[in-house]
Amino acid sequence: MRRTLPSLMALQCFEAAVRHLSFTRAAEELNLTQSAVSRQIRALEDFLGRALFERVKQRLVLTTAGEAYAVAIQDVLDRAEAATLQLMAYSGEGGVLTVAMLPTFGSRWLVPRLGDFAARYPDIQLNLVTQVRPFDFDKVDADVAIHFGPALWPGAICHRLMGEEIVPVCAPGLLKGKAMLDDPHELLDYTLLQHTTRPQAWNDWLHAVGVAEVEGGLRGPRFEHFFMVIQAAIAGLGIAVLPQFLVQDELDKGLLVKAIDKPVPSLHAYYLVHPATKADLYKVRAFRDWVLAQVAQSVAETTQSTKVR
Repeated sequence: MRRTLPSLMALQCFEAAVRHLSFTRAAEELNLTQSAVSRQIRALEDFLGRALFERVKQRLVLTTAGEAYAVAIQDVLDRAEAATLQLMAYSGEGGVLTVAMLPTFGSRWLVPRLGDFAARYPDIQLNLVTQVRPFDFDKVDADVAIHFGPALWPGAICHRLMGEEIVPVCAPGLLKGKAMLDDPHELLDYTLLQHTTRPQAWNDWLHAVGVAEVEGGLRGPRFEHFFMVIQAAIAGLGIAVLPQFLVQDELDKGLLVKAIDKPVPSLHAYYLVHPATKADLYKVRAFRDWVLAQVAQSVAETTQSTKVR
């Protein structure tokens, strides 16, 4: 089906005229005559059936329709230019790989390792964006995602990366003089910090360690991201139940302590996810294989460290 689109030259002339609010300056930028730009704008207005500009006291101003159209067209041209420059810059199989990631997992586990990926795959440029919940790959500009939850994502392939153990942690001085609590029931006497994307985390942990009255696990201030929960715990605002590997650095430095030493395996795991239609793309395969290798190395290092301790 043929698309209902004006000419690209008309759109370029319109976009330049919008930025300069002058046909003459737009013509100079595009290396055209002023009359040529004027003709392109008139042709675009005829195509749309709407006036895009008007003269007010010898000044060129956008109409209401022109203002709305300018916003959309500038975005379209910016995206087209970016795609063109990317393709010109990466003439091989590489190119730009957009990774949607969980912010705290990304900043604490993935980003510190990316120097190795950049050295191994200089032909692939990474574009990292944050997504805290599953999304539709058809509606979000992403090639792969790192997801925590079940291995379920419509139209996509899920590669398991790792599980996790969650453990209650807090600032060292929060436990009223105790080095560590003896009984999980004691936790209900404290403020329990909540993570909005894992609203059942405290109840799951309490149930796993045998605390029946889990209603108390839902009370407490809520934070959208793990790094906010971590900072709240360091600040002494309450006790947080968090993946131990994400707060190991704070535990090692003494910024946080285990409120009670009862790690519980999470019900779900971390997955690298990509659309089935992109499974054979070079850049997707390269990133997938590299991440899986990094996970294997991380697990081996953790196992060795545990043996040494």
